[in-house]
Amino acid sequence: MPKRVLVVTSDVPFVEGGHLAIARSTVRALRECGHEADLVLTPQNRFGRQLRAYVATRFTDVGMDGLGRTIDQVVSFRFPSYAVKHPRHVCWLNHRMREYYDLWEVLYAQLGFKGRIRETVRRRVIHVLDTHLLKHDVTKVLAQSKTIRDRLKTWGHIPSEVLYPPPPQREYRREASGNFVFSVSRLHSLKRLDLLVEAFRFVQNMDVQARIIGSGPEFEPLRSKVKEYGLEGRVFLLGETDERTLLENYARCLAVFFCPLREDYGLVTPEAFASGKPVITARDSGGPAELVRHGETGFIVEPTPRAIALRIDQLAEDRDLAETMGQAAFDFVSGMTWDKAVQKLLLP
Repeated sequence: MPKRVLVVTSDVPFVEGGHLAIARSTVRALRECGHEADLVLTPQNRFGRQLRAYVATRFTDVGMDGLGRTIDQVVSFRFPSYAVKHPRHVCWLNHRMREYYDLWEVLYAQLGFKGRIRETVRRRVIHVLDTHLLKHDVTKVLAQSKTIRDRLKTWGHIPSEVLYPPPPQREYRREASGNFVFSVSRLHSLKRLDLLVEAFRFVQNMDVQARIIGSGPEFEPLRSKVKEYGLEGRVFLLGETDERTLLENYARCLAVFFCPLREDYGLVTPEAFASGKPVITARDSGGPAELVRHGETGFIVEPTPRAIALRIDQLAEDRDLAETMGQAAFDFVSGMTWDKAVQKLLLP
């Protein structure tokens, strides 16, 4: 029987995170399965004002639509969207506020004495709120990766089931492997694109290039590294681009580089697989390292430039291996369908 489902996630102005792509894809998948679905964006607020966002989200009315019809179910994602109140509520968790969880030590080290006291108090409040909401208010918690599931266990002892999001519905295609390694990401220090730039100091095959799509605070530092190492003819920062160019780079690359630090999930991996390309990731990359099967659908390496360069050279010298890995990656991701995801997301 068709249901009326609201998909809810938090919004950060001018930032298009992966959670939004998954949320929009979920709405589309629900509609394609015959349900009514719509997307609601709740505030997140900038750092230090998140508690206000929790309150605002709590008072967001998700019980009825604009025509006075009952909403049958809510599917929420990242903090604080799971604060919405509905009797049939599934949280497909992307992440909680990482600065107060797995990145707490990084934040704490940056703070002065007063800041440490203030943020310690805020952290405790957020922990209590999150644990209560996810344990007692949410009907069912699904984690988008084992990494997220493990964090839920570590902080809050919150039970969850893993459901990997399929790649967003796009016109992926696969073409012959070109002479470049591709990476697409928000240019933030946690995404560690500097590893790819530095790896090209050690890549022996001089015909291979790197193409990086994305924007963010690390753009200028990365460009400075490219100049410093004399890699202007080999490493290219392409900035923001359109979907056609994005899919073309996925289709034609030799491999995809995606080595973030302790990523929650990361859509780059399933998108690369859907394009029939192997992925080079790192042992401490979290979600991506869960999907990549070392030596079969890509490589899981130590997060060092030399280790990355070694695998780039290996794929450049053995195109048959790259093609075989790409096919295995495509076969793997073909089993991750939105129909299956919708079945897991809908409550009986």
